[in-house]
Amino acid sequence: MAIFFPALPTARKKMQPGERRFAERLESHLEDDYLCWYDIGIGNNYLHPDFTLLHPGRGLLILEVKDWKVDTIREGDKESFTLLTGSGLKVQPNPLEQARQYAHQIVNLLAKDPQLTQQEGNHLGKLSFPWGYGVVFTNLTQKQIQALGIDQIIDERLILNKDDLLASADAEDFQTKLWNMFNYQFGDKLSQPQIDRIRWHLWPEVRVNPDQRDLFGAANAEDATNDDNADNNSYNHAQETQQPWELPDIVRVMDYQQEQLARSLGEGHRVIHGVAGSGKTMILGYRCLHLAKVLHKPILVLCFNITLAAKLRSYVAAQGVEHKVQVYHFHDWCAQQLRSYQAPLPPGDAPHWEKQVMGVIHGVDKGLIPRAQYGAVMIDEAHDFEADWLRLITGMVDPETNTLLLLYDDAQSIYHRSNLGFTLSSVGVQARGRTTVLKLNYRNTRQILQFAYEFAQHYLQEHASDEDHLPLIKPESGGVNGALPIVREFSNPEDEAHFIARCITKWHQDGCELRHIAVVYRSAWIGARVAKALDHAGIPYLLTHDKAAKAQYDPLKPRVSLLTMHSSKGLEFNRVIIAGVGEGCSEDDQATEVRLLYIAMTRAMQNLLITSCKAGYFSEQLAAVEGRLLGVG
Repeated sequence: MAIFFPALPTARKKMQPGERRFAERLESHLEDDYLCWYDIGIGNNYLHPDFTLLHPGRGLLILEVKDWKVDTIREGDKESFTLLTGSGLKVQPNPLEQARQYAHQIVNLLAKDPQLTQQEGNHLGKLSFPWGYGVVFTNLTQKQIQALGIDQIIDERLILNKDDLLASADAEDFQTKLWNMFNYQFGDKLSQPQIDRIRWHLWPEVRVNPDQRDLFGAANAEDATNDDNADNNSYNHAQETQQPWELPDIVRVMDYQQEQLARSLGEGHRVIHGVAGSGKTMILGYRCLHLAKVLHKPILVLCFNITLAAKLRSYVAAQGVEHKVQVYHFHDWCAQQLRSYQAPLPPGDAPHWEKQVMGVIHGVDKGLIPRAQYGAVMIDEAHDFEADWLRLITGMVDPETNTLLLLYDDAQSIYHRSNLGFTLSSVGVQARGRTTVLKLNYRNTRQILQFAYEFAQHYLQEHASDEDHLPLIKPESGGVNGALPIVREFSNPEDEAHFIARCITKWHQDGCELRHIAVVYRSAWIGARVAKALDHAGIPYLLTHDKAAKAQYDPLKPRVSLLTMHSSKGLEFNRVIIAGVGEGCSEDDQATEVRLLYIAMTRAMQNLLITSCKAGYFSEQLAAVEGRLLGVG
């Protein structure tokens, strides 16, 4: 069964009858290593072929589908056809010429990538896999095509007709007709990395790294050294020479489930349960870009973490949709609502942030703050939201669009001891039948994920749930192999901090960009200690010591990020150092501390270093995990 993007139940909703019939034959007559994109814009030019098929052994095929009937076709030639419609005669492009032009533009794009072309011989520089194009006439039999003389205009080898789409048609014959549309067959099968490169070029929206660019030029990122608002105590303004961009040797894209899910999210309320590193935030980003094109009302994105909100704002701005997509830390959004509608804070001695939330709730109840302000609302880190918050937010969705997306991972819930103590339906989330589970972790290497789960497994036991509750999911590794995490103990804090500075200096000398490095810790004073060592070593950094500094976080700035474990949620870095393990934590609340350490460990994509200068339960447990994985002791 071919894999469809979007999923076939979603795609069917906008297909013409003939397109649906053809799609059903693709689904039933092709194996599951066939990939099929329906009406998905390609590249920066947004070419829109009806169907794009990709198979590792067959190659790439572009197809245009027409529901034309025999009594509507008046004449045709190589360039166009004249059709009789309800409003008179109309001239439409020859569908084969459409498919041919799409195919040649796609081939020209892919041929710029050396990893997709032949590197020697008579076909040097040509694509290393077959490609072709054709047309599907869903309402014309072979006899009708011949009677109309279409076979004199379009080579019959490049046509699928109504007879080929019958449910009784033989699957092997169907495939043979499809692949006869190629002029040649040659070469080895496409590897998975090559398939990923094809997807990376044709559909930029499925790229994982926001700063990976395409063949047409650099992303619209502001100068990484220009930060007029940076706090001098937080950011050392060291300059780094920016290198000219080159096509990366390794590209990262969504996996098939992630892409299918992202393209298939329709209207209504949706919930995605996903382990750390499974691509939840990436899917949210894709959804933002899609909805920004089709909705008139603004889109609201909320999260609990200030630094994650800053990262999402940076992404939205880089994509040029900041005028349509509003990104807020939840309590900042509450403050903005109170200011915009001049709603008062309630009296009392409650903390200011609690009064802000209650002020918005009371303002909505009294009609001071309007409901249904947004065409869509998306919530990252929904596991950290209270019931009253979610109830408030669901009321902000315009019922005409009714688009709500919640992203959730109970393992990263650090403000609640376990899964939500309320049902989703009780707070207005109606997502039965529209929930998805993502179990594969792609962020971390297998070794990092194994280390983190080995350490935290007794506190993160998987449990099942129904669609109205939120489950805890055991992560499965989809990542690559890498180095085992390293645990180092020091006799005093100063030695630990200077060792961290030396490691970062060495990594940077070896070619790791500073923006891909983070130091994560439990308490603020540990960060200040590390910052002092980085100052001494001349290493630029952002110390997220307060709300203003957290809001300055930008993943494109050439500096090391110093983050508390809470602030690191939702972020990722190639190399992560967890500093000061055991300091500032409560060994009486081991469950919370283990979750925080688990979150910190799973921020690391490639390398993880854990340091401590205080003997205790956590440092001992980490050393024990390292020993078990190394086979020592």
